[in-house]
Amino acid sequence: MGDKPPGFRGSRSWIGCVEASLCLDHFGGPQGRLCHVPRGAGLQGELERLYSHFAGGGGPVMVGGDADAQSKALLGVCLGPGTEAYVLVLDPHFWGAPKNPSELQAAGWVGWREVGTAFDRNSFYNLCLTSCNSQKQQHALD
Repeated sequence: MGDKPPGFRGSRSWIGCVEASLCLDHFGGPQGRLCHVPRGAGLQGELERLYSHFAGGGGPVMVGGDADAQSKALLGVCLGPGTEAYVLVLDPHFWGAPKNPSELQAAGWVGWREVGTAFDRNSFYNLCLTSCNSQKQQHALD
């Protein structure tokens, strides 16, 4: 795609959300809209955007950060009273035959996590919000 030096091809180097978004666009996948959060503590301020994304039919949200090297994908948001909020986190490293939801949750592959403990407060994050219905999704996010 031209965004990396020639030695990157065939390497085992990681890509982040920005590169994943470029890949989605290049290979004709779902639309990927990027959202940069300078510090994990700022994710609390993005919850309404995430809620609107999912309520509007948006797909999984890829999450990448610098100090937080634990990959995650968000599948949902639950906003409670006050500042109580949870995100449905999927570990994207799962592979193999699909299991039932109870087994996946018990093994830690997916589960609801409180926003304050799911993210490193000092790490920046890039979010890639995916959507196949880009026009409808664009209005929901603006």
